[in-house]
Amino acid sequence: MGVQRAVSVLDENLAFAMHQILYTLRIHQGNRSVSAKEKCLTRLQMQILSLEIPPGSDLDEASLCAAHDLSRTPLREVLQRLAGEGYVSLSPNRGAKVASMDLARMRTFFQTAPLVYASIARMAAERAEKTQVNALKGIQQRFCAATAAGEAGEAALLNHRFHGAIGEMAQNPYLEAALGRMLIDHTRLSQTFYRPASEADRELVSTASNQHDEMIVAFEDRDAEAAVDVTLRHWDLSRGQLERYVRPDPLPFDMESLTDAV
Repeated sequence: MGVQRAVSVLDENLAFAMHQILYTLRIHQGNRSVSAKEKCLTRLQMQILSLEIPPGSDLDEASLCAAHDLSRTPLREVLQRLAGEGYVSLSPNRGAKVASMDLARMRTFFQTAPLVYASIARMAAERAEKTQVNALKGIQQRFCAATAAGEAGEAALLNHRFHGAIGEMAQNPYLEAALGRMLIDHTRLSQTFYRPASEADRELVSTASNQHDEMIVAFEDRDAEAAVDVTLRHWDLSRGQLERYVRPDPLPFDMESLTDAV
């Protein structure tokens, strides 16, 4: 990636991170005053998902305190929360580091993802409430608008939210926790997918969006088999593209060998 393009992508990610913070606070916090700690948490989540902070990066506490106007104690509470959700790892000797995307982690991801996605889809179809399906439709509308406008960063994170909402619909705290961790890596891997470079790539984005619509119909109809079928087709589409769109810096290994291994 050239320097000019890298700066452009960084600017886009920064702008979207701030947009997502404001959106999250407006939708989920209502009129309640939001603390600097909550803003820091959301901002770091967005920076990690967008690859603005690359996998494996050390997180310097002093710099983060200054950037977010926090003292050490609330910052460490934020880092503990991020560690619990799978965004970072904590070490007594080295402090906080953004969750890596090394060979072992990626092998586990590819092996586990279809099992978790299919199980979540089945339970969501069986248990989804009408209000949850309507909320999913709202996310899908924003996702479609973002892809149509070429807003790649927003599309990637709305896709993250779409699948996270399905996890909530499944009403299974064990699977939802697993899904949340997997979506971190899936979103990071697929960041470039929403910057199609050719007509064929744009068709793939359109197919992914259409599959979202199929999922919604399956949930509305409480059709578990259809939900599982489209979810696995959606995963196959995603998996087929992750190798192409993976960034070389965070993942300096042969993705073809990895996918052959799993």
